[in-house]
Amino acid sequence: MIRKVLVANRGEIAVRIVRACRELGLASVAAHSAADRDSLAVRLADEAVQIGPGPAAASYLNIAAVVEAAKLRGADAVHPGYGFLSENADFAEVCADHGLTFVGPPAEVIEALGDKARARAAATAAGLPLLPGSREELGSEPEARAVADAVGYPVIIKAVAGGGGRGMHVVREPDGFAAAWARARATAAATFRDPRLFVERYLDSARHVEVQVLADAHGAVVHLGTRDCSLQRRHQKLVEESPAPALSEDLLRRLGEAATALARHAGYVGAGTVEFLLEPGGDFHFMEVNCRLQVEHPVTEMVTGIDLVAAQLRIAGGAPLGFTQADVRLAGTAIECRINAEDPARDFVPTPGLIEECVLPGGPFVRVDTHVHPGHRIPGFYDPLLAKVVVWAPDRPGAIARMRAALGEVRVRGRGIATTAPLLADLLDDERFRTVSHDTRLVETITADRNEVPA
Repeated sequence: MIRKVLVANRGEIAVRIVRACRELGLASVAAHSAADRDSLAVRLADEAVQIGPGPAAASYLNIAAVVEAAKLRGADAVHPGYGFLSENADFAEVCADHGLTFVGPPAEVIEALGDKARARAAATAAGLPLLPGSREELGSEPEARAVADAVGYPVIIKAVAGGGGRGMHVVREPDGFAAAWARARATAAATFRDPRLFVERYLDSARHVEVQVLADAHGAVVHLGTRDCSLQRRHQKLVEESPAPALSEDLLRRLGEAATALARHAGYVGAGTVEFLLEPGGDFHFMEVNCRLQVEHPVTEMVTGIDLVAAQLRIAGGAPLGFTQADVRLAGTAIECRINAEDPARDFVPTPGLIEECVLPGGPFVRVDTHVHPGHRIPGFYDPLLAKVVVWAPDRPGAIARMRAALGEVRVRGRGIATTAPLLADLLDDERFRTVSHDTRLVETITADRNEVPA
């Protein structure tokens, strides 16, 4: 049974976890860096403990410091949120070795599904469709080139240990393969400390659709519907919605069945996401599994009424799900927009600084997950996410209109600070998004048009 949870993260997700702990009657400890000592999560948690200086490598990614903080404060569980150590199998194993409950899947499941080559093998065994490509990591550039030639261009080179949209390189012609392979290998080694790569066919026109799953330690597995995350920049999501629009009931059913089949096959426990690429004709292909809570989880909560963080904590404490697939009902449409401290006009360069004015939207069916306020200093060490604006409406047009109005209320100002809010409004206004004729290239198309200098 869990009594006290160390929150091993920062920003809005740390606030979200602290609040979930409070609702469940659990004590919370905010683990924070020196740069976050005055953060909202620190103010709201029952206790706080500093785990290192500002840079993430010395604080939020420091396994020894996080575990020592949990033991020092008497926590019996650790919630990693998303990012940082959330999909680190070694961290999950170290927690278990020290008698700490890791709020997430078992270490062996993270290791198997976090390795994209092994995840592809598991998906194949579970009967999921995959894009043509290598079934295991590739040892050399000539070997990889042979796979690319057999698959047909364009192809995408991916890091086996990649995540968060990083470690991916698209190759459109054979002449560019060797250089792209070298760049991908260097990126993978530097970013993930793992140079292994694999190759698969790249789809130029596809939607990114994912399925939220929940599984308990007693063998129960359910899915909570779909999310469309096609509005991305360099594989980084900007806008998400649930359910994925303009899909037939049969396709929605097959996506859910595929996701739960893989979760059962892998022995999954906790909250996770199975991601797919969806072709215009309706064919879908397994892409990867995220063994953690997603940034975009609120849209699923809004349409199902299920608190995913609370579910994570209950499952980690040994409780059964308490409901079946037949009990899951989806109502209306929810859309989430990520407000980042980035300047789209300057290739999305981060814009840290002191927030002098901060006005975020409100009203019925509008939810804002954030940790910022006037006087908050945006540090330059971390992801630039400032807030997630989430709306619900009975139908998709109503949700788009509500989100458009909500974005019009966003004002985050300070010297040198810019946000993605104006770009997000443009995305919502685009006819291709409104008519669900968009794909994962739309953001690049719109930003290129906005930044084009007249002759």
